[in-house]
Amino acid sequence: MFLKKVKTITIPKHLAIILDGNGRWAKARGLSRTQGHQVGIENIKKVALLCQSMGVEALSVYAFSTENWNRPKSEVEYLMTLPSEFEKKFSADFEKYDIKIMFSGRKSKLSDENLEILERITNRSKDRSGLTLNICFDYGSYTEITEAVQAISEDVKNGIIEPKDITSEMISSHLYTKDLPPLDLLIRTSGELRLSNFLLWQAAYAEFYFTSVHWPAFGKTELIKAFESYSKRQRRFGAIKG
Repeated sequence: MFLKKVKTITIPKHLAIILDGNGRWAKARGLSRTQGHQVGIENIKKVALLCQSMGVEALSVYAFSTENWNRPKSEVEYLMTLPSEFEKKFSADFEKYDIKIMFSGRKSKLSDENLEILERITNRSKDRSGLTLNICFDYGSYTEITEAVQAISEDVKNGIIEPKDITSEMISSHLYTKDLPPLDLLIRTSGELRLSNFLLWQAAYAEFYFTSVHWPAFGKTELIKAFESYSKRQRRFGAIKG
């Protein structure tokens, strides 16, 4: 029944999800925020494997934002253990299903240990041909776009290009997501209706889907609902279609 359902809907090539609601899901169950994050991390694996089975080519997930450093110290300290936990728990599963892992985000605030873990995970999976799981960790669009502008400015300064040579395609080629397909669909869980500095450039012509379901409870049923909604959209990219 699941595969039959998948055949009747349009599957986005590049899906992005803002993983919202771990804390609220935990609070409603008398659990700690840390426990909510633990279940939320487990759900990344489950949804990634679902997306792989449905034909999604790339899945970008908003795991930790540049603004999340402002959360309580104990919570941030736990979130900084996630790269190690991710490597220990999920590396074998993702290898089994040929899933490629990449990380998008700034590297300047992460510990040397975490940088080594992210690099190791990336290198071990770089030649895989299945779903690309793009984990956005210490990610913010303002930072991403600023870094792209700085890199292009260096090329102008060094005489490699002229200012008039700068195009939207050139800017896109300097973003963290330069090797991924264009973003098709962006989902936010937990009922909030904002982008929170996530993939702002990439989302220019993406479709949006908002659900009140908290991220730890988001699964096959909700994913299919999102794809069914996406299937009904007319993506005109600014043009008029008859």
